[in-house]
Formats: sequence, C-alpha cells, structure tokens
Amino acid sequence: MPRKLRRKYLVEDTTDGVLRFYFRRKGQRKIRLPGHPGLPEFEAAYFQALNGELKADKVGPKMSTKGTLRWLCEQYFQSSDYKQMEASTRKVRKLIIENIWEEPTKPGSPKLFEDMPLSAFGAKAVRVLRDRKAEVPESANGRVKALRAVFNWATSKDVELALTNPARDVDYFKSTGDGFHSWTEAEIEQFEAFHHIGSKARLALALMLYTSQRRSDIVLFGKQHISKGWLRFTQFKNRRSKPVTLSIPIHPTLADIIDKSPCGDLTLLVTEFKKPFTNNGFGNWFRKRCDEAGLPQCSAHGLRKASAARLADRGASEHQIMSMTGHTTSKEVTRYTKSARQKVLARSAIELLDKTVLDDDDLT
Repeated sequence: MPRKLRRKYLVEDTTDGVLRFYFRRKGQRKIRLPGHPGLPEFEAAYFQALNGELKADKVGPKMSTKGTLRWLCEQYFQSSDYKQMEASTRKVRKLIIENIWEEPTKPGSPKLFEDMPLSAFGAKAVRVLRDRKAEVPESANGRVKALRAVFNWATSKDVELALTNPARDVDYFKSTGDGFHSWTEAEIEQFEAFHHIGSKARLALALMLYTSQRRSDIVLFGKQHISKGWLRFTQFKNRRSKPVTLSIPIHPTLADIIDKSPCGDLTLLVTEFKKPFTNNGFGNWFRKRCDEAGLPQCSAHGLRKASAARLADRGASEHQIMSMTGHTTSKEVTRYTKSARQKVLARSAIELLDKTVLDDDDLT
C-alpha cells in the first residue's frame, strides 16, 4: 500500500513490487516524481510540484527504477557492446527496445514492461512480447534478438546485472518470405535497355551485379580500391565488430562500364553535386531509376540476391558464392540461391532421363 513519508505531500508506492514516488496534495491529482529522493532530477521535480509549477501531465523525462527492465536496457545502452555497433544498427536496436518497454504487461493494463522487476521478467514475458508481433514475423524475431543481446551482455561475467537470459530459449518464428524481391534476368535486361552504358544508373547496377555487394559498400568504392584488375575493400557491415576484407577480380564487363562512365574522385558514384552518396540517399536515388525503367518492384537490395542467384544458376559452389558475398556461413547464401539451386538440380536430373539404364546382365 502507498506509504506517506515525512516530507510534505510525498508518498511512496510499492503496490506492484516496483518502488515509485508521488507528490500528492489533497484535492489534486498525484504527480509521479522521477527517480528517488536525493537525485537532482527528483529534488528539482519535488520543489516544482511544491511550488505549483509542475502539473500531473508535465512530469518530464521518466527515470527508471533500479532492477527493472527499463533500467537494465538503459545500462545496456551505455555498454561497449552497444556502442561498438554501427550507428544504423544502434538506432534500430534502440527503437525495438523502447517499443518493448512501452508495451502494457496485459492488454489495457496501466502497468508497462519497463517497470517489471528483472526477477519477474522470464521466458513467458519474452514469448508474450514476441507473440504480439506474430503477424509480422521479422518484427517478432527482432524483439527476441534484441532481448537476447541485452541479457547476454547483462549475464556476462564482467557485468552480472542479471542471473539468466530469459530470451535464450525462446525460438524465432520461421520467416514467411524470402525478403526483398530478387531481380530476374528479364528485369536486369529491361533496366539495362533503359539505362545505357555511360549513365550513372548503369554503373550503379553493374557495381552491385558484378561484385555481389551491398549498397553500403558500392557507394564507398573508389579508384583507390582498384589495383591490377582487382577490387580490394573491407565490407561496411560489421566493419567494427567482425570485419570482412575481400579481394574480387573485376569482371571485364564491369571494367568496361567503369571506363565509359562519369566517376567521382574518391568514389565512383557521386550525386549531382559531385559528392559521395549516403547509403539511404543512394537507395532513394536508385529507387527512382528503377521506376523510370518500369520496375517498381525492384530495388538496390534485390541485386545482391540476384547476383548470388546468377552465380548459383551457372553452377558456382556455395564456397565460391561466399567468396564473393563475404558471408561466413552458408545459411544466408542458401536462402539467396534456393530457387537457382533448384533449377540447376532439375536441369541435371532431366538429363538423366536421356541416359540408358543398364541391366544387371550388362554389368557382368
């Protein structure tokens, strides 16, 4: 039950196991105070409320209570594990976690997951959060992945802010699709017919198609990366945590397109202002080039998959494809090339129908 403290109008509430402090003056709505007595934020809010300067709907930034899910996540945001991730990855991870802690523990309940004590946050809670996104499996899996990362850090020997990882044994949902649309050979030919050699759009297509790289890599490619017919670079993704450095021979078609295209000084691809593209800026620009060619279903994302599928269709092994894409395991490559692999196997299978079957007598 709420307990009135010696300080005027100050009330302590631990009704649901979480310690909170409120300013409650008779005849007025109670005001939630951030943190606990002694903290600068708490003291400032208390005296504002005492002087009538702070209203119930203007409490200011919420301060987490130690030992709750939000408190743990805020500690994670200050960790080296989090800070060493790419800025774009950090942004997405933070949005997912904030979305998690703003969820009510039960539909319609005023209690939020952010205030749940770590001792009460178990695998059941993780499953609830996952299942609320069941209609969007990738979003549901993103929640599980984020929570696994937070608790994996929290349970490490040099941190020890949590005893167990409740997300560890909660399974991911199976993906219902193959991700971004993979360009077909017909779509590639249609783009090439519209954007001729010598155009920036054709150069962009060739860079992605003949190197099998992400858009975050090809916007950084410059002549300084090219030497004696080879392209040497470190992939942008995971370059801080698990860097992957590749050396790829430049295909003759790509070399010809580069020679015949307008290129920048530090990067081959530049904006209309002669500046390097940003990752998102290039994605938006290339999206328009696809629309111009009558390919609204296509995007830069799908060309990496199309490149890997083209290699598989021509009989490349998984390790050969991985040497181009930079993947360290075959799992993602298999997903990229599943359809192409089926065609290769079907082609070899159909050829068997033309072969004569030998009887046992023929073998003696």
